[in-house]
Amino acid sequence: MAGKRFRVALVKPSHYDDDGYVIQWAKSFIPSNSLASVYGLMREAHARRALGPDVEIEIAAQDETNTVIDTQRLIAWLQAAEAGGFLGLVGVQSNQFPRALDIARPFRQAGLPVAIGGFHVSGCKAMLPEMPPDIREALDLGCVLYCGEAEGRMDDFLRAMAAGTAEQVYDYMHDLPGMEAATLPFLPEEVVRRNTGAYASFDAGRGCPFQCSFCTIINVQGRKSRFRTADDIERIVRENAAQGIKRFFITDDNFARNKNWEEILDRCIHLREVEGMNFKFIIQVDTLCHKTPRFIEKAVRAGAHRVFIGLENVNPDNLTAAKKRQNKIWEYRAMLQEWKRHGAMTYAGYILGFPDDTAEKIKVDLEIIQRELPLDLVEFFVLTPLPGSEDHKTLLRAGAWMDPDMNKYDLEHVVSRHPKMSAEEWQGIYEDSWQLFYTREHVETILRRGAANGLRMDKLVLPLVWFSGFVPIERVHPLQGGWFRRKMRTQRRPGLPIESRLSFYPKRAWEVVSRHARWVALFLRYERIRRRIAREGDFAAYRDTALLPTDDEALADLQLMQVHGEHIAKTYGAPELQREKPREVVNG
Repeated sequence: MAGKRFRVALVKPSHYDDDGYVIQWAKSFIPSNSLASVYGLMREAHARRALGPDVEIEIAAQDETNTVIDTQRLIAWLQAAEAGGFLGLVGVQSNQFPRALDIARPFRQAGLPVAIGGFHVSGCKAMLPEMPPDIREALDLGCVLYCGEAEGRMDDFLRAMAAGTAEQVYDYMHDLPGMEAATLPFLPEEVVRRNTGAYASFDAGRGCPFQCSFCTIINVQGRKSRFRTADDIERIVRENAAQGIKRFFITDDNFARNKNWEEILDRCIHLREVEGMNFKFIIQVDTLCHKTPRFIEKAVRAGAHRVFIGLENVNPDNLTAAKKRQNKIWEYRAMLQEWKRHGAMTYAGYILGFPDDTAEKIKVDLEIIQRELPLDLVEFFVLTPLPGSEDHKTLLRAGAWMDPDMNKYDLEHVVSRHPKMSAEEWQGIYEDSWQLFYTREHVETILRRGAANGLRMDKLVLPLVWFSGFVPIERVHPLQGGWFRRKMRTQRRPGLPIESRLSFYPKRAWEVVSRHARWVALFLRYERIRRRIAREGDFAAYRDTALLPTDDEALADLQLMQVHGEHIAKTYGAPELQREKPREVVNG
């Protein structure tokens, strides 16, 4: 095998829209940390010459959300490798599994090995007594399934794939590797720059100690948290800076619970303030992060310019039903005000469809959020029983109906029954919520709040356009969005007809023109609001309910507390309403 090549094609699949076309952009929004992790592991395996001193391991990485997958070219590329090769479908979520199988079929027909990993196969293996039909279909195709994490195991896996001796199912769900000094996630610059803003991604930790019933992370990555060190994070930053990448998305479900948070942030502060390295990052935190002394101040100094907060809901009964008791709604405003005081932009996820929800209750809660919580951006999700979650397992055991089409498990489609809403009502309030929240009046309020706290309004306009426009204009969630939608005529879901050129291209041209006209109109609408506020000046004088002090008397006056106060007392007890002491980070 002297001088021979072994090739690996790594593909992160997308999924299909409601018309059966692959959701794909010239540049996508969210980077894939799974793709970066697997690429990093294989790059190290190549450096170690895992297949022998004379075998070169060549790796091609593609994220289908921003790259057209040329199946025949990839097949030819793999077939030309003297030492063999395989297709690796990486980080496959439940909604992406149908697309993953459609990508895999021609490779298997060509006699090439295919391996599939990600949250769907791992979650099903962790939570279900037997594999569901779609995973059995993958096994029938002859695909190799990889359940769990690959740190410390990649060399052996590559040797088995090269020798043709791979097991059909690898199960490491009960053997999660440590993260200290583990292989670092990495993607080449040309791959990273296919994301808007050229964001790279990495995980500073994995696992979560909480028990939210809708979550798959706790069952796939475990409930005992594992963490990278400050040295690891510095290496990631420096290695990416060397190829001109200076923005990062830290994918931890809750960075505020990372036991190494202060050491990591101090190291980043040193790199920025002493060495002059200009980098920024997005982090995800919980609603009690402000209770950790120095956390918010250090996070912003370290480069956290955008913060995603797992708000989930403002109804305590809903949070209790989902086993998310750690969210204390009376702390929401103080936490958000603290982030705003330090100049960070805040995002929040809000889940619609908890058992106590109705369309009218959701509308009331959205009005409360608009008026009383100083959030910059809110994104909405349909409560979804994802395979790998306790919710999915519970419904399956009860024999409850769940939609069999995994492509719909994207947190945008109703896939289960609700005790108080019909499927049409539930889907309708999800789609309406974007326009109910992002009214012209509330967009103006968000801009005024930002200006009052020193946040540049021009930095807010584009995110507001993005989050308010994607569902009504592009018919997909903003987190599945990107810049300039691609549609390949021949890449349509099997079972749906391939449209003729005479039919497809005129419709596509009108779609591009009309949708971009709507985007431009939306931007101009918000820009006119921004310019009017800028002309008025005196930003610091602006105050509204969401920016008022958060003492106990002010809290008692909030409609948030008046509507849900009885539920809070019943769930948590009256003493919980008192100001809590600063917390310490607990490693679950």
